[in-house]
Amino acid sequence: MEGRLTFLGTGTSMGVPTLGCDCAVCMSADPRDRRLRPSVLVRWKAPSEDHALPPSRQKEVARMGRGSSGVRSSGAGRDRVVIIDTGPDFREQALRTRLSHVDAVLYTHSHADHILGLDDLRPLSFGSMRAGEPIPLYATYETAAVLERIFDYHFSSESTYPTRARVRIEPLGERVRIHEVDFLCVPVRHGEMDIAGFRFGDTAYLTDVSEIPESSFSLLEGLKTLVLPSLRHHPHPSHATVKQAVEWAGRIGARQTWLTHIAHELGHDVTNRMLPPGVALAYDGLEVAVNL
Repeated sequence: MEGRLTFLGTGTSMGVPTLGCDCAVCMSADPRDRRLRPSVLVRWKAPSEDHALPPSRQKEVARMGRGSSGVRSSGAGRDRVVIIDTGPDFREQALRTRLSHVDAVLYTHSHADHILGLDDLRPLSFGSMRAGEPIPLYATYETAAVLERIFDYHFSSESTYPTRARVRIEPLGERVRIHEVDFLCVPVRHGEMDIAGFRFGDTAYLTDVSEIPESSFSLLEGLKTLVLPSLRHHPHPSHATVKQAVEWAGRIGARQTWLTHIAHELGHDVTNRMLPPGVALAYDGLEVAVNL
């Protein structure tokens, strides 16, 4: 099944430009050097009702040009939308992509640059509730505890806040199925913290990673599209450098690797000229075709 991966944000926790900084990247006129906090959107088209019919009935429907209910079919189902992380720039990112609904949110971990946009799910969640269900938020036990504490006015059973988000926290297991697509959890390390990466179809998204455990490499075999973090050139205790990311990309062997979680030390064009074939910096708004 075909889908699209959209980079909503490719920056660090402080974003780029960084407040108070007048370095070359922060002052750059290249829009690809402007990076919101890290997040991606996975979108695909749900199969139409016709696709769920037996082959003989599909032929009959195609011949009639009508859906199974007798109403003319559009030939395509509804857009499915899954967000990975809702950082503090989520509202701006949602407006830029004209986001009208969200089917689910997956959280990698509980740091501020990955969760503080949860409150901006509120208007989208109202539409979800009108359709019958709150938006599910998939998170580990540790991440869920932070969400419930920070956003207690949404989650507390005693909350009387009338416009609280209509969301529910679901446990993040080894595999989550959201409508037609499986999202496989890929355990990685972020400094001293265990966090989640995700594989969906032939694509994997890893952010805020300083170490990929040996057992997780087997979950990353056969990829066509890989997203890895690449903070800067010099070492950081909880984030990968450009060199580390390139080495991981070479080992995993995806057809194309996109680098994200990029600090203001890395200019877009200058850095891309240093990278090997098949590896490039992502940028806010980049859309990539993926197979789910």
